[in-house]
Amino acid sequence: MQAAAIIICAVSTLVAVALVAKSGAGIVRTVRLGQPAVGRTDNPTQRWVTMLTETLGHTRMLKWTLIGAAHWFVFVGFGLLFFTLVTAYGQVFAHPDWALPIIGHFWPYEFVSELITVIMLVAIVALIAIRQRNHPRTLGRKSRFFGSRFWQAYYVEYTILAIGVCIMLLRGFEGARVDTPWDLHFAFSYPLAVLFSGLSDGALANAIWVTATVKILVSMAWFLTIALNLTMGVAWHRFTAFPNIWFRREATGGTALGPLQPMHSRGEPINFEDPGEDDIFGVGNVEDFTWKGLLDFTTCTECGRCQSQCPAWNTEKPLSPKLLMMDLRQHAYAKAPYLQATEAERKELPEHVQAEGERVLVGPLDSGAVIDPDVLWSCTTCGACVEQCPVDIEHVDHIVDMRRYQVLVESSFPSELNQLFRGLESKGNPWNLNPSGRLDWAKDLPFEVKVLGADVESLGEVEYLFWVGCAGAFEDRAKKTTQAMAELLDAAGVSFAVLGEGETCTGDPARRAGNEFVFQMLAQQNVEVLKVAGASKVVVTCAHCFNTIKNEYQQLGLELEVVHHTQLLNRLVRERKLRPVAPSAHDTAAMPITYHDPCYLGRHNQVYTPPRELLGALPGVEVREMERSGNRSFCCGAGGARMWMEEPIGKRINLERSDEAVATGAERIATACPFCRVMLSDGLTQKQADGTAGEDVQVVDVAQLLLESVRRGDGQPG
Repeated sequence: MQAAAIIICAVSTLVAVALVAKSGAGIVRTVRLGQPAVGRTDNPTQRWVTMLTETLGHTRMLKWTLIGAAHWFVFVGFGLLFFTLVTAYGQVFAHPDWALPIIGHFWPYEFVSELITVIMLVAIVALIAIRQRNHPRTLGRKSRFFGSRFWQAYYVEYTILAIGVCIMLLRGFEGARVDTPWDLHFAFSYPLAVLFSGLSDGALANAIWVTATVKILVSMAWFLTIALNLTMGVAWHRFTAFPNIWFRREATGGTALGPLQPMHSRGEPINFEDPGEDDIFGVGNVEDFTWKGLLDFTTCTECGRCQSQCPAWNTEKPLSPKLLMMDLRQHAYAKAPYLQATEAERKELPEHVQAEGERVLVGPLDSGAVIDPDVLWSCTTCGACVEQCPVDIEHVDHIVDMRRYQVLVESSFPSELNQLFRGLESKGNPWNLNPSGRLDWAKDLPFEVKVLGADVESLGEVEYLFWVGCAGAFEDRAKKTTQAMAELLDAAGVSFAVLGEGETCTGDPARRAGNEFVFQMLAQQNVEVLKVAGASKVVVTCAHCFNTIKNEYQQLGLELEVVHHTQLLNRLVRERKLRPVAPSAHDTAAMPITYHDPCYLGRHNQVYTPPRELLGALPGVEVREMERSGNRSFCCGAGGARMWMEEPIGKRINLERSDEAVATGAERIATACPFCRVMLSDGLTQKQADGTAGEDVQVVDVAQLLLESVRRGDGQPG
């Protein structure tokens, strides 16, 4: 029996190891088909720290505590219990009593091995139960596993279960052969040792040979399976997650949110004033992604955390970040042989490989394209997918890169964006309104707003440049926020000035829509104005302007201190330069208010606390959090230039968010971004028309709530 076991284990191991090594090399070759990725090797020491912290500490996984903890024990078991596989080889190839040299019979090693095995078994059973409880057969699209390949997940889960059972059986057989009272050497397997103690020594030896052989075969079958399935992310991520995290965008551990990456062609920045004739603009073919993008696709575990948080998917749009990554991965690996072959060799490739090589990346699915345009244009770039991904996949960057190609090369984009682009190019605002109206919001204020060039010669004469933004200047509801902010700054004695007609759109909607040319035009113009004006400190009320000026203008050489108005107002209240006053004595009931986190303030820039502290400082206010808030906040639907596009598919995202806000019972829905205010106001108006929301519910900016409270004290500073 032992001789047969040796032959079976030796052959299966040699074949499995050889194939998995070949497949690993194949993954590397496929990933290397991508374009150069810029800035992925800076600060290597910090990258190692970040990678080890995220992997060993499971910092991203533990955002979902129970699942993260269970996965941690499976992860640790996968690594530490490798030594039990070595022991199994010794038991098959040498003798049943074989143990690791030095530590093999050291009780702490045996105790920890059994402890990890038992917890791993409990953890994998829990994960199996969680997968079944959230199965699409009962939850449909609401299941985060919708679209995941279940046979692969089942195979991995039951492989881990089988290995854990084999380890405990082996320990039980070993304990029965020793025949000693309970001690720490067999702390958890002792009941099995007692159960098997009636077997003869020869039977126990045979049982060890058989079980060790089964353990080895199960392990080698796993290697063979993943070797034959290069797109099996649920298994391969055990190896690819480490480099994918190491090569992340931010070495310090920040998510790939905030600024979009500048456009590069073959690793070099594109000169938009004089682009090269052979420059690659965005991603039009799968090989146009960077190698980091291809590594992202390879690493996707199909866990569906991104899908569960995606506002598009949650409102029945075709976009699922998970399914997008899976489709791109499948296409990349199917097309790899075509890309790796010479022109002459391609003619000899199988027909299905040649067909894959000629597939269009973005286009109607019935024409054979990989990604449907509705998938691409459903994205709000809210970043929920990136925030939740446990292996640091950069979904938003990849989506925008594909949009860039569609806009700049194919001129293929939703027709509504034509008006947006025309307005930005000709009038410097997305509404295509006359720039002369940029100061209309200030006409009714009880004080004069200083304008650069008319009232002040340089921004060095005031403390802050107040960047009003297009919405704050032209959109009627957003104007109220602008006016409130100006009044509060004046009441607090904070000197400020505005650019007036010298201000133009930051370019955010153009960039998120993929029109990098228009973004560069607007951004360069603004950067030049800000530099000449001597700007050093800027306050903004728009989360999108905040993100662009703070993060993306750095790419053009502009360094500024940029604060969001909720940050500045919160500081002014703490410093008692603004003093909120309680309602009158007869208004004893606290007003219920709920706060909506703007995506470009929260997830993209991690500003969660200041607006909440500010609302908490308002007397007579009760803040009620929505079901989804903070880093799990649900998008209003305006980002990614979606504010200027129709939403004909599924439920409107702003209605979904309005439902959630109204469900809190709040009388006021507070936000801190004009885009959010417009979208939530429209959603609330529709709900009120349908009779599903009270007429007294309002959407207001945090600044308006503070001004209302300050005015009770005649607007006097503290």
